[in-house]
Amino acid sequence: MPEQRQQLTASQKLTQKQTITQKLIQSISLMAMPLTELQETIREEVEKNPALEIIREAGEVDSPDRNENVNRENSVVEQDFFSDISDPGYQPVSPGDSDSKRLFLEGAVTREKTLHEILIDQLHLMNTLPELADLTENIIWNLNGDGFHNEPPDMLLTSDNPELLESALRLVRSMEPVGCACRDWQESLLVQAEIKGDSPPNFERFVREGLGLLKKRRPEDVRAKLRISLDDWKLCEAYVRTLSPFPGRLYSVDTPQYIVPDLIIRKEEGELTLILNDEILPVLRINPDFEKIGEESGINRDARRFVSDHSREARYFINSLAQRDNTLLKTARSIVEFQRDFFSGGPRFLRPLTLKEVADTIGVHETTVSRITTNKYAQTDWGLFRLKFFFTNSISGSGDAKSRISKVAAKEAIKEVMAGLDANERISDQALSELLAGKGINLARRTVAKYRNELDLPSSHRQ
Repeated sequence: MPEQRQQLTASQKLTQKQTITQKLIQSISLMAMPLTELQETIREEVEKNPALEIIREAGEVDSPDRNENVNRENSVVEQDFFSDISDPGYQPVSPGDSDSKRLFLEGAVTREKTLHEILIDQLHLMNTLPELADLTENIIWNLNGDGFHNEPPDMLLTSDNPELLESALRLVRSMEPVGCACRDWQESLLVQAEIKGDSPPNFERFVREGLGLLKKRRPEDVRAKLRISLDDWKLCEAYVRTLSPFPGRLYSVDTPQYIVPDLIIRKEEGELTLILNDEILPVLRINPDFEKIGEESGINRDARRFVSDHSREARYFINSLAQRDNTLLKTARSIVEFQRDFFSGGPRFLRPLTLKEVADTIGVHETTVSRITTNKYAQTDWGLFRLKFFFTNSISGSGDAKSRISKVAAKEAIKEVMAGLDANERISDQALSELLAGKGINLARRTVAKYRNELDLPSSHRQ
């Protein structure tokens, strides 16, 4: 009998562990979902779980509790994710334990996987140090649909450690699809060639110089300019066809035809107001009639277990939605506080901001901030922006917060100066750099030239 009880206890522990794992997977999946996908997921969950009931259809009534003035003290209380689990023998999971487990379970979501999830799956199979794993995951969440960086990866570093960044980049680039985590298609092709090996002679020149010139010139002219033999040129052409210039597109999902903002941030009567735009989502509760069935005296054990299991799953799902809303609101509130000047004055006033700064402010891991801001948008007085837009690194050294400037703000300053010039007036990159320095914006001449090119503004060489 003692041995039988031991086996039963082990079985109960395994079942409990599997339940917690499923809960974390569900939470992680919901956290990264855009609003339209979340709407569909809620509908699917209601259809398959009789314990869930819709008490308010999407769009019926406003959610006044979601509308709040961000100048007021944070009134949303963070709830323990598993606080209402009442199973016998259940041991609460600390927030720290929960957050660390999420890092390893994220890739296990059993729906059609995105590029991010496919890469994270592979990361979780690797035996990497925690610091490297965290940075690698942040790099993955920073990738766009092509597999390239949304923002410069060095902004994800929490300390001056370029070696760690290089290790994390190498790790992602070696995963399938090979060649992600690059600046552009040229770097990706060269990374793929390095990993694949056996590239033909002159392949680097073919990629760096030849492919770009082919848009405007005939192949034979480009080949002659680069002094590549016909045989080598043909080998390069054949080899490049075995690579993918945009590796992320191999796992792309259908792009939505329209974007529904997750947040609305407005300035009203001199104060910033933050609204969680959840009107397209139905409101759920546990179906009381369904739960009563489990309390009836004549019900058999299997039926009682059916009611109990589905009620528990429904409660898990509702808690996951609440946790998602809570995390999104706290993150958005922090972004608004950090970027208050932007919301009042526009892109010219966007300040440098890192995931870690927001994570430290709201008391979560930075990967949680990265996850909750993925595929999320905010409608502002200045337009519709990805939440990732508000995270940008400093380009003016490492002074105090007031002296730092973001890349977006620097570009806006350049546009401002250029807009003030006469139609036929030209200004050199050096002169523009000096003019910006007079305004307290220190940019090297090369940086000015690069930004002018990205903005498609007349550069000094056209004079």
